[in-house]
Amino acid sequence: MTGTKEPTDPATGAERRRTARVRWAAGAAVALALLFAGAAAVASAREDVPAPRAAGAPAPDSADAGFARDMAVHHQQAVEMSFIVRDRTEDEDVRRLAYDIANTQANQRGMLLGWLDLWGLPKVAGGDDPPMAWMGSGGGHQHGGQHADGDADGVLMAGMASRAELERLARLDGEQAEVFYLQLMTDHHKGGVAMAEACASRCTVPVEQRLARGMVEGQQSELGLMRDMLTERKARPRP
Repeated sequence: MTGTKEPTDPATGAERRRTARVRWAAGAAVALALLFAGAAAVASAREDVPAPRAAGAPAPDSADAGFARDMAVHHQQAVEMSFIVRDRTEDEDVRRLAYDIANTQANQRGMLLGWLDLWGLPKVAGGDDPPMAWMGSGGGHQHGGQHADGDADGVLMAGMASRAELERLARLDGEQAEVFYLQLMTDHHKGGVAMAEACASRCTVPVEQRLARGMVEGQQSELGLMRDMLTERKARPRP
């Protein structure tokens, strides 16, 4: 009969709702990427005209300044990896985790760069100051399978992925991309936890210490989640 609508299949309706949620998350992630890129551009522009050092601000070579600079760089790569895997898989759980990590670490990165601006300190360490030097002897150790004291192939700090690994992630699809992302992010979180624990014990600015402790708790929780997700895919973290 003309004008009669076919009954809606509940399964089809559920699938449409799941697709809508994925598209919403993807759209939000794109918006976050644009916001993040804009903030980074503003921050980079400000580096050319450093503000006067604020009274009572941490010293340029302090743990507070070192952590803010290094963790901002560390977080930037986590955001980058999360955006890569978003386009390499349709798995909702992995896409949701990637979105959460990108959102959280982009926000935290903004806070760290904002503090450096407020303190009137450079956002990039001097040429004679290697990354993680503020951690003392712990800065040269290995975490998550990556060297912390070199920049070979883009590896600047503990747990960071190399350029070759990022390129490989961008070539993989489906479950292979999911597993490699979870392995890379596990390494990345292990390095991040070590840095945050060092700040929690060495930094002197209370709000920064609180942020560092929150990073430890949040990333340790995500490490457990990623271990379970790897197990579901019959994989394990890298040695």
